[in-house]
Amino acid sequence: MITVAHPNQVAAELIGRDYVSYSALSLYQQCPLRFFFKYVAGLPEQTVAASLVFGGAIHRAVEFHFNELLAGNRPAHLDTLLAEYHEAWRERETAEVRFGKDDDQSTLSGLAERMLRAFQASEMSQPAGTILGVEEQFRGAFADGCPDLLARVDLLVETADALVISDLKTARSRWGRDQAEDAAGQLLLYSELVGRLMPGKPLRLEFVIITKAKEPVIDRLPVALDPKRAARMSSIAQRVWRAIEGQHFYPSPSPMNCPTCPFRAPCRAWAG
Repeated sequence: MITVAHPNQVAAELIGRDYVSYSALSLYQQCPLRFFFKYVAGLPEQTVAASLVFGGAIHRAVEFHFNELLAGNRPAHLDTLLAEYHEAWRERETAEVRFGKDDDQSTLSGLAERMLRAFQASEMSQPAGTILGVEEQFRGAFADGCPDLLARVDLLVETADALVISDLKTARSRWGRDQAEDAAGQLLLYSELVGRLMPGKPLRLEFVIITKAKEPVIDRLPVALDPKRAARMSSIAQRVWRAIEGQHFYPSPSPMNCPTCPFRAPCRAWAG
């Protein structure tokens, strides 16, 4: 009798975890060899883009804000949110931070203060409805032959007529609807898992975009929940996993991504 390993076991043996995340699938689509270095070979990242550290620190401050509301407390003061932001920088990994032109930790700190102040003044800071989860994790099967998907939902709110899944992002400029629709894959996959929480309850999906500007703007952009699009996204993710499972790893040179890649040295040394 032939025993076929469960996809979760296959994932554990290949990438050291018995699930897959949307960020991992996206990284493979961006560059299969970078995925290999990070998840299969487990190489340490020598550098990290300041934009990633900055975005994570803003996320942490906003997460603290919503956790206070979830606990029934008053909204935190701006100074408290900034303290969370700075703590996230202190706790970052030891990789060297690569700053963009005209940026350093001081200028980014000032930008963070403007962005968090704008967030506090926006309607997003006081969501209508009941907060059910902040950075809530969901895990479950999403496609045949694939390991479980682990989803982390930034904010989950129940209103009278829907469950609202909100994903927070920082961006250099305001997004348009086309940009939101192009990035919708993550929310569409997450909707498959979150929908199991309250079967029959309609779902609403949205991106919350905070711009990195002199005068930051907070936009809420809805994403249409179309079953056909959700099924298409699951099929794409399934095909990506099959490529990973087949260990199809190769470089994908890009003038946009290569300059900030933390694995430039091992990539150049890779012989195929």
